[in-house]
Amino acid sequence: MAVHREGIGGPWGVWERLKTILEMIKFEHTLFALPFALASAILAARSAHLEHSLPTLRISGWIIAAMVGARSAAMAFNRIVDARFDAANPRTAQRAIPAGLLTIRQVALFTLCAIALFEYAAYQLNPLCFALSPVALAAILGYSYTKRFTALSHLVLGFAIGISPIGAWMAVTGRLDLVPVLLGAAVMLWIGGFDIIYALQDVEADRRLGLHSLPKALGNARALWVSRAMHLVMLTLLAAVGWLSGLGPVYYIGVALVAGLIAYEQSLVKPDDLSRVNLAFFTLNGWISVSLFAFVVLDQVLLPR
Repeated sequence: MAVHREGIGGPWGVWERLKTILEMIKFEHTLFALPFALASAILAARSAHLEHSLPTLRISGWIIAAMVGARSAAMAFNRIVDARFDAANPRTAQRAIPAGLLTIRQVALFTLCAIALFEYAAYQLNPLCFALSPVALAAILGYSYTKRFTALSHLVLGFAIGISPIGAWMAVTGRLDLVPVLLGAAVMLWIGGFDIIYALQDVEADRRLGLHSLPKALGNARALWVSRAMHLVMLTLLAAVGWLSGLGPVYYIGVALVAGLIAYEQSLVKPDDLSRVNLAFFTLNGWISVSLFAFVVLDQVLLPR
């Protein structure tokens, strides 16, 4: 039975609702894409020949704020527009809105606050980031509607998150270059590839609700092969980023480690066995992004140029 908690008042009630919202949007998973954005900022500082080849703490802080705001807004907005679908899917029926733990109004207010944080952070970075922030916002919010009409929604999600390394590069340099575009494309394919894996759980619900996904369109086995192909191209793009940026062997060790983690992630999921999807999705993807960022930093520290 749904129990609305809108009536809980006072600071404690506000904190409880905020805590529920953060749990609902999986706030900790901001970690997935944030390291790629920070890695891009480091490469941008290197390209611009900044002191110590590192972005300033001020710029880094506003990049983090923009990432937190953008992802929080995207996830909260998605929970609002998908609330009726979540309620009809046994896997998602206990999410906060369909379960009655939060109201649409409460989540909408949080979404507006997250958008405001994103826009203010973009304003603090530079005029180019602020001017392009509505485009990024349209992408990250618009994704929520794509499952209604296309099986390529996984790529749209990847594109929305893949904007982050591009934005981070522009935050540091004030311009757009090839390296962040390639890094953004790598993130797009990485995110899209593992979103295909995650979507394997909802094929029957998608059929019943009239939603679209590659597993629904192609079947589990073929969709997994598409996911593997996307991840292979992603690794190729990461290698190209290293070459164009003049990175050393330490970076390529990181790429090799990422390749191993992705291979393991792919091995966990079979067309007829989805029991380890959560391990593949929630645990390994965090390790993938953090590992690459760590090796970008190590390459910068151990082999300064």
